[in-house]
Amino acid sequence: MATSQNKTTPDPSQDPTRNTTSLDSFPPKTTPTTKGIPVMMRAQTCHPLDPLSAAEISVAVSSVRAAGATPEVRDSMRFVEVVLVEPVKQVVALADAYFFPPFQPSLLPRTKGGGPLIPAKLPNRKARLVVYNKRSNETSVWIVELREVHAATRGGQHRGKVISSEVVPNVQPPMDAVEYAECEAVVKDFPPFREAMKRRGIEDMDLVMVDAWCVGYHSEADAPNRRLAKPLIFCRCESDCPMENGYARPVEGIYVLVDMQNMVILEFEDRKLIPLPPIDPLRNYSSGETRGGVDRSDVKPLQIIQPEGPSFRVNGHFIQWQKWNFRIGFTPREGLVIYSVAYIDGSQGRRPVAHRLSFVEMVVPYGDPNDPHYRKIAFDAGEDGLGKNAQSLKKGCDCLGYIKYFDAHFTNFTGGVETIENCVCMHEEDHGILWKHQDWRTGLAEVRRSRRLTVSFICTVANYEYGFFWYFYQDGKIEAEVKITGILSLGVMQPGETRKYGTTIAPGLYAPVHQHFFVARMDMAVDCKPGEAFNQVVEVDVKVEDPGQNNVHNNAFYAEEKLLKSELEAMRDCNPLSARHWIVRNTRTVNRTGQLTGYRLVPGSNCLPLAGPEAMFLRRAAFLKHNLWVTPYVHNEMHPGGEFPNQNPRVGEGLATWVKENRSLEEADIVLWYVFGVTFIPRLEDWPVMPVERIGFMLMPHGFFNCSPAIDVPPSAGDLDDKEIGMPAKSIQNELIAKL
Repeated sequence: MATSQNKTTPDPSQDPTRNTTSLDSFPPKTTPTTKGIPVMMRAQTCHPLDPLSAAEISVAVSSVRAAGATPEVRDSMRFVEVVLVEPVKQVVALADAYFFPPFQPSLLPRTKGGGPLIPAKLPNRKARLVVYNKRSNETSVWIVELREVHAATRGGQHRGKVISSEVVPNVQPPMDAVEYAECEAVVKDFPPFREAMKRRGIEDMDLVMVDAWCVGYHSEADAPNRRLAKPLIFCRCESDCPMENGYARPVEGIYVLVDMQNMVILEFEDRKLIPLPPIDPLRNYSSGETRGGVDRSDVKPLQIIQPEGPSFRVNGHFIQWQKWNFRIGFTPREGLVIYSVAYIDGSQGRRPVAHRLSFVEMVVPYGDPNDPHYRKIAFDAGEDGLGKNAQSLKKGCDCLGYIKYFDAHFTNFTGGVETIENCVCMHEEDHGILWKHQDWRTGLAEVRRSRRLTVSFICTVANYEYGFFWYFYQDGKIEAEVKITGILSLGVMQPGETRKYGTTIAPGLYAPVHQHFFVARMDMAVDCKPGEAFNQVVEVDVKVEDPGQNNVHNNAFYAEEKLLKSELEAMRDCNPLSARHWIVRNTRTVNRTGQLTGYRLVPGSNCLPLAGPEAMFLRRAAFLKHNLWVTPYVHNEMHPGGEFPNQNPRVGEGLATWVKENRSLEEADIVLWYVFGVTFIPRLEDWPVMPVERIGFMLMPHGFFNCSPAIDVPPSAGDLDDKEIGMPAKSIQNELIAKL
């Protein structure tokens, strides 16, 4: 990258000290208004939070490529990520108030004259690009203003302006699928590798699978001055069976180090001739007739029918479901993003709950100290990208019922645009009983069934699948859930061997113990308009009352609250023995009992890293050391391990560094970082494909409502038909007297 491109005019929206934007910074209003609603000169067709369209990605890429200093620089550009520059919250409020229905003028603050200041149009959208220069091994970040973008099919002119570009030193960006494919081809074509496989009885390279794992950071040899990968090798048994489980035959004893910049083998060693494990007859997971087995035959059809259609409404990326409304976004790194979550609460109107919800990182450390398993420490969001690995979902398989799908657009490594169709699935699910009570005197019962709105996507990262789900409930709860499935990453055992750090899965095969950690970033806004910073966090523990005058029966316990006043004080861990949870409260709004309104973060099952404090992966993943972190909102504090965890030599970059400022949380724009994990001791029942393991947490209203928000859910048709089943009170009384 030429020096002249490294620093240009900075983009004001990227200034980390700039957390608010005056509406005066927008273009002046030049058109008259009618009853406070502006008459706009041009239609606002794209909400500020909508994901980048395919056309916008093309404009951004072409703008950056055109800014290259020389043809060599332009040809060397590889496009790792193109993502929307999310505007400041006041811009989002302006869009929701006056430019996009349902119009919500109450979101904007009032001027001294009593009315809001309304610009004629919204500011131009911007794209942020992470570009890897394959020739110079440099990573740069570009900001492009998208001035005019028309669909290519309309033949319109595409224009974008580069606002800034900067080379980021000493980093490596995430790997790309194109690189993975090239790495596999290079390794399989390397004569010493072919000879090593021949020693193991394999001459057909079409059977060989090469998974190019990032090297992580274990020593200075892994420094980011080189772009490196240490592949894992597997071998199929049958060349004519595309559904065969190739992960059932790991190849061990071969060490390969690949220069991913130049696609050459830097180091190769056939360290030990370890025979391939025997072919496992239970290795495959396709249908019975294709794997030589028999599928069960007693499964009858189960149909989910909504003859009148769904209860949700969709306008672009804006979702309305019963009393919930929010926006859907998608990024290459995080995948699904939920924006502007609010609940319509009767006369109180629209009440915000959260500005932005997403999964920002996941880490999978293995607990086997043997090679190659000790280096299987995957940062699946930061090193690969959850969104870029998303699947196209299938109706009837991944989702049931009346489905609304959303497509996702990405740039590929060479700058082209790729689309994942049906990437995000949204549908309604029956969720059992919502609430019920029967009066034992009258025998009359009231019962309501629960329904939830599900928004999800699923990604494949090498051998594992991860489903990320957000559920919205009728009683005001929001649940986050990760579903883990796919294929275990195995190791080889010789006859008679056992492995301390894993479970024997099949003859010659064992599955190492490992953990999966996920980080949910929740930019909360409990009863806060955009720009307001009126939230705080309290920790709640249940305590047993000391014996004495206040506990003469030794049965007393109570909930004790503690205000988390600063960032260092808010580094917290789960404690199921005290039913520990946390509440985000609004410091200015009270419910009918005078208590502050809030939302409770309720942990599910959880764990901490089972690694020594000097474990090398904790240098990059210091955020795993606590289950909860709390920070005040800063727009560029997005990635808990830093933006570029791949080969990152810096200790504690990201969340663990930010909190050292120990900023005040007593009244702030609160961001919760919840780290939750699961420890896997593999079972035979997890083979050949693992049944779904669920893990997650709940956001639950706590004094947010004046009573149960689910009280107005109407009876189902079945409830109405069964009203006369209840026994009269006199009959019940007579029955009781007879028993006495």
